[in-house]
Amino acid sequence: MRVGVVTLFPDMVAAALSVGVVSRGIADGTVDLEMENPRDHAPDRHRRVDDRPFGGGPGMVMTPGPLVRATRTLAARLAPAGPEPAGPGDGAGGGVHVVYTSPQGRRFDQAMARDWAERPALLFIAGRYEGIDERVIDAVVDEEVSLGDFVLSGGEFAAIAMIDAVVRLVPGVLGCAASADEDSFGESGLLDWPHYTRPESFEGRVVPKALLSGDHARIARWRNDRAEERTRARRPDLLDGSG
Repeated sequence: MRVGVVTLFPDMVAAALSVGVVSRGIADGTVDLEMENPRDHAPDRHRRVDDRPFGGGPGMVMTPGPLVRATRTLAARLAPAGPEPAGPGDGAGGGVHVVYTSPQGRRFDQAMARDWAERPALLFIAGRYEGIDERVIDAVVDEEVSLGDFVLSGGEFAAIAMIDAVVRLVPGVLGCAASADEDSFGESGLLDWPHYTRPESFEGRVVPKALLSGDHARIARWRNDRAEERTRARRPDLLDGSG
C-alpha cells in the first residue's frame, strides 16, 4: 500500500510513524510512506504558502497554488501505473484517493478504515491555520474526513491517527491478522471485551473464573456477553444501528 501526506511538517509525520505497527509495515516494504511539502512549490523566495482571507477575519488561509501542485506531484509518485489527468472535482488523478483532514468532513470510523485499507494509494492533505482555500478541495480532494467534533492545531495529527488505523488492517502488517477482527468495531461491531493477564490476583481483584476454566466454549460465551454488556453501557448506538 502507498500512503502520502502533503504537510508543512514532514518531520513530525515521519517521526510519529517511525515506531510501532506502521514502522514495521514500512520497514518490510508492505507500506510505502512519502511526504511532500507545499513550501517546495511556493512561487516566491520566502516560500510563502498562506495569505489573509478575502472578506476579512482572523487568521490566515493556505493558498491554493502550492497545495494543489504539491498534491499532484505526490499523487504522481504514489499512483500505481502513473497519474491520469485530473479535472475539477476529479481528485488528483491516477487512482490515488485524496483525503483532506477537516473538522467539517464526515467522521472517520472503522468501516472507513477497512475501505481505505483495500485501496492501492491514499494521500492526505494536512491543513494549517484557519484552513485551506476552497478551490483546493474543488480541484484535488476526493473526500473530507474529520477525526471527531473538535479542532486541532494542524491536520497532521488527524492524518497520523487515520494512517495508523488503516495500515494495521493491511494484510501482513499485524503479527496476528485475527487481532484486528477481535478489536472494538471489528467483525462483531461491538466494543472489545475486558482483558486480563498474570497475576491471577492483583490488589484483591481476581481474574474471572471463566477465563481460567480452559473451556473454550465457556470462554467464548463470557467474552461475547461482556462485549455486549460493555457496548450496551457505553455505546448503545452501536446496537441500535444509529452509531
